[in-house]
Amino acid sequence: MHMDQKLSIAIFASGCFWCTEAIFKELKGVHSVESGYIGGHSSKPTYADVCSGMTGHAEAIRITYDPSEITYAQLVEVFFVTHDPTQLNRQGNDIGTQYRSAVFVADDEQRRIVTEVRDRLIAAGLFSGPVVTTIEPQTEFFPAEEYHRDYFARNQDQPYCQVVIDPKLAKFRKKFSAWRKT
Repeated sequence: MHMDQKLSIAIFASGCFWCTEAIFKELKGVHSVESGYIGGHSSKPTYADVCSGMTGHAEAIRITYDPSEITYAQLVEVFFVTHDPTQLNRQGNDIGTQYRSAVFVADDEQRRIVTEVRDRLIAAGLFSGPVVTTIEPQTEFFPAEEYHRDYFARNQDQPYCQVVIDPKLAKFRKKFSAWRKT
């Protein structure tokens, strides 16, 4: 990476961050994916606090990427296609506001892109019902505890990883093969 290279940030919440971290790490231009919490009212949220649903935080990922290799619009498309944005406050068996579908935008340009991509995918008939994804302003992002980092890579034999993450990754790899790291 050149020192003059400008990296950008994207923050998405789409259910369990173990799943989303595994997906976005495979994309070209993505330098890092960090699991954490955002959008709540507690100043030092822990996993247990967030899982209680009482802090208002969402499980999210903060993606650091090179916009000359992958665009924000491409990341937003992967976000929408790799989870079910029609489920309110849940993804599969993960239920609660901490699993909401949300994009945390840094500015009006990111908000415009999210709206544009969402509307294009809706018009293409991609979703089975109304999209409930919220577009929220970026607030402080709290990195998750160390044991959540690279969870899928370190725990592929876990039943949750095999039943939930493996099929999501397979679908992602098929649909977005051109955008994956080689």
